[in-house]
Amino acid sequence: MPTVVDCPTCGKKVEWSEKNKYRPFCSERCKQIDLGAWAEEKYTIPGAAPADPLDEEKQ
Repeated sequence: MPTVVDCPTCGKKVEWSEKNKYRPFCSERCKQIDLGAWAEEKYTIPGAAPADPLDEEKQ
C-alpha cells in the first residue's frame, strides 16, 4: 500500500511516490504557493541571532 500524505498547502491527500513529481505537494500550484510564502518570509527557522563582527573589534 502506497504512503499517503497531506499536501502542506491545501491539505489534499497525496500519494508519496515517484509518479508524483510535485511531492509532497499535490500540484505545481501548491508548490509555488509554498515557495512564495518562503520568499515573503512567512515561514522562519528559529535560531540564535548571528554575532555582530563590530562587537568583536571593540574588545
